[in-house]
Amino acid sequence: MKTIINHISNDWVNVKNKCRTTVNKEYTENIPKSEFKTNLLVSEHSPIRLLELDWTWKGIKYWVSTEWSRHKFEKYISTQRTDRTGIDRNKNPQDAPVNFDGFANAQNTIDVHRKRLCFQATPEARFLAEDQKIVLHEVEPEWANVLVPNCIYRCGCPEFKSCGFWDKFVHNNPTINMLNIKDRYEAYNEWFYKTHGDDK
Repeated sequence: MKTIINHISNDWVNVKNKCRTTVNKEYTENIPKSEFKTNLLVSEHSPIRLLELDWTWKGIKYWVSTEWSRHKFEKYISTQRTDRTGIDRNKNPQDAPVNFDGFANAQNTIDVHRKRLCFQATPEARFLAEDQKIVLHEVEPEWANVLVPNCIYRCGCPEFKSCGFWDKFVHNNPTINMLNIKDRYEAYNEWFYKTHGDDK
């Protein structure tokens, strides 16, 4: 595994209570059930932004870090400045290894994985998204399970040219209701964990 989770802020009682505030209910100490977590994450209501992930990828290629840096979350990438490293940065190749720390809330991760789990993404960038999904699943399965490519979320491919995954997905799942977002997510996750050697 490449993804190292440094810290995860996952106080679900607090998240639930912020939801209760919005519907004029008092706080409780009740721990929310898995169904509540899934419903909230799928619906993407604002309290999910209280869930935060701090992670590290060590020794990834510089150009891959650049692809990931395009997304909206905090990132800290080891410098290639000559005055810091003693190495002429003009001589560094695009695949020079760098360390990458990311800090993102749940909404950030949902947004970025829609792009990086897509087969239009470079394999190297997609590998990191897949790896992060698997590692996150160990501690926050409901959160990890809403990390899906754009076609699964949108019920169709929005790209200029499709990679073909959506058509294969529909063909291989003839019995599910594609108009039901939870059914799509469940079918995708069944395929994902099976094909990535992890039976979740």
